[in-house]
Amino acid sequence: MAKVVKFHNPVPEKFGPQRVSKKKPSTPPKNGQLNLFAGGKIIKLNQLTAFEEALMLDENGDHEGAKKQYLTAIHENDSVADAYCNLGIMETQISNFPKAIDFFTKSLKEDPRHFEAHYNLANLYSEVGNFPLAKLHYEAAIEIEPTFTNSYFNLALTLVMTKSFKQAAQVLVQYRQMTPDEEHQLTDDLISKLMQ
Repeated sequence: MAKVVKFHNPVPEKFGPQRVSKKKPSTPPKNGQLNLFAGGKIIKLNQLTAFEEALMLDENGDHEGAKKQYLTAIHENDSVADAYCNLGIMETQISNFPKAIDFFTKSLKEDPRHFEAHYNLANLYSEVGNFPLAKLHYEAAIEIEPTFTNSYFNLALTLVMTKSFKQAAQVLVQYRQMTPDEEHQLTDDLISKLMQ
């Protein structure tokens, strides 16, 4: 059986001046000896875009560094809609809802069919109790990405909050068709309670 060896990702190198780490030897190669590394060239394999670096920082918990890099990505026109969306998520996590809404809507301005922006905006509206707007954005998310099951489940919860029980049950039936058998019992229980 083969053993999988994981290599850690090196820290990306920054642009700018490159320090000399080692001088080339001043002595010429020995006569008759082939110098295999005379024309060596360093190739950087880990050049990350501003957005990729921001994402890496974000995933590693450096939220301040990630925020700066997302803003840099936006300034450099690098994955602008995605950067705005991720900034919106960061603002939602610290309950700065007005700023989060601003970032999500900027993401949608860049790409009106940005699935994650619609989905996250729906989650935010649901969290603050604006269920009609949450419903609208969940429905948009489903229209854009009809295979993402969480959109259906969250839409059903939103419909329950607006007392649209029959419609919520219909959405849960769609959700049930898309989920594995292990999850059907919970979904069936919810549907039966909504149909009472």
